Parts: sequence; structure tokens; C-alpha cells
Amino acid sequence: MLVKPLCMALLLALPCAARAEILTFAAASLGGPLDRVVEAWEAQGGAEVTVSYAGSSALARQIAAGAPADLFISASEDWMDEVAAAGLIEAGSRRDLLGNGLVLIASDPDAASVLISPDLDLAALLGEGRLAMALVDAVPAGQYGRAALEGLGLWDGVAAQVAQAENVRAALALVASGAAPLGIVYETDAAEEPRVTMLGAFPEDSHPPIRYPAALVLDAAPEAAAFLDFLSGAEAQAVFMAAGFTIPDAVLPGAGTPEPESAE
Repeated sequence: MLVKPLCMALLLALPCAARAEILTFAAASLGGPLDRVVEAWEAQGGAEVTVSYAGSSALARQIAAGAPADLFISASEDWMDEVAAAGLIEAGSRRDLLGNGLVLIASDPDAASVLISPDLDLAALLGEGRLAMALVDAVPAGQYGRAALEGLGLWDGVAAQVAQAENVRAALALVASGAAPLGIVYETDAAEEPRVTMLGAFPEDSHPPIRYPAALVLDAAPEAAAFLDFLSGAEAQAVFMAAGFTIPDAVLPGAGTPEPESAE
């Protein structure tokens, strides 16, 4: 069962018996591919999974506040570090699950591709429009985007025109709807939304590596460990790669197929 978004107030009020067996907190940019992986897991007899999508910063704060998550998949190593520093993840369960790229997108279907470099006149491309980005001081996609623009010397020229959104999918929606002519999102987000045009990719060395660490939250349901292994296995990796994610070399091999649930 997938819930997007999940109402935390309602969730916290529910008795444990009413909750799904595996509650996964996942970065908003995973919506779509992760849904398909969950469907494959459940179709093979895996325990029921509920996914709450939001910005990694919001999810980390919810876990710190006591939200009953079993698994956390962040789009930022920093936010996973915050949860780990609070002693809220299971020792030895953390792994870098996925990688991603950063792209410039446009609402105009006929927009020409560009080479993203220090020579790009991004301000001229924007004109009087807005540049949609996730929150640049808190949400990973926004943090990576700002770092890339600063690294290329482009930030100062467009900072006043940045329209900050709650998470990367909200930034994507601003461009898809035409509310903003340009935006910076993950490569996989652009692939999931047919109403936007990808203009170009940011150089990998213009921002920190984009990694999605995953870990079991302290006192996670036993079934969550098997689901995390499934996420690291070949079947799930194929789904993620088809969506444009990369797979870090450090990902542990998963079990691949979950054990069917007992009928008891």
C-alpha cells in the first residue's frame, strides 16, 4: 500500500496494529520507481509496504521527533548523518543505494539544449522568469543545485529569481505547469515528467556526488531488513536504472526475492 503524501499526525495517532508492516520514509525524487519496486516486492510475497515521500530534511526531522519509520532512504548523506548521529539507525544497516545526476529543465517543449558551463548565460535564458529549485538551504536537490551554480559562478546572476519549492517534485511541478520557465531537478525527475524538456546536465564535478543512503531506523520491523536487501538486489536495481538512477559500487547484493509471509 502506497501513501503519497502520508499524514504524519494521523500516522502517529494510529495504534501499531493498524500500521503497515514496513513504513518507508523516502526522498520525494524516488516517487515512481520506488512505487514499482514496492509492487514487485509485494507481488512476490513480501510484507506490505507504505511509503511516505517528502524532502529528506523533513523526513529526517520527523524521525528525530519519533515518527515510527522502519526504513529511511535519503537523497543526502548529510541528512542520513544527522539521523545516525542521533542514534536512530540500526548499526551496520546503512548503505549507499543509488546515485543521480542534476539537470536544467524547461517548460518550453521546443527549448534548445545548452552546454552547462561557466560560460552559460543563465540569466539571459531566464529573462524575467523564475528558476524553480527545491529549498536551497535544506532540501538535497536544492543544496546540490545551489552548489553547482556556485561552482560554475552562475549563482549570483540568478539568485534573486529562484523560486524555492518544498521538495524537488514540487519544483518539477512548477516547470511542468509553466509557472516557472526553468528549473533544476534530478535527471530522474525530468525523465518521469513528459511536460518538461531537459536542456542539459550539470557537470558531475560542479556539485558533491549525489548519493541516496538507506538504513533501517532503530527498532525497525523485522521484515524491513529483507525489504532493504531487496532494494539492493538485481531486480530492484534494474527498475531504478531504467528510471535513470545509477547504482554505486558499494551497494550490497540483496536477497532478490522475499520470503513469503506466513499464513498464521
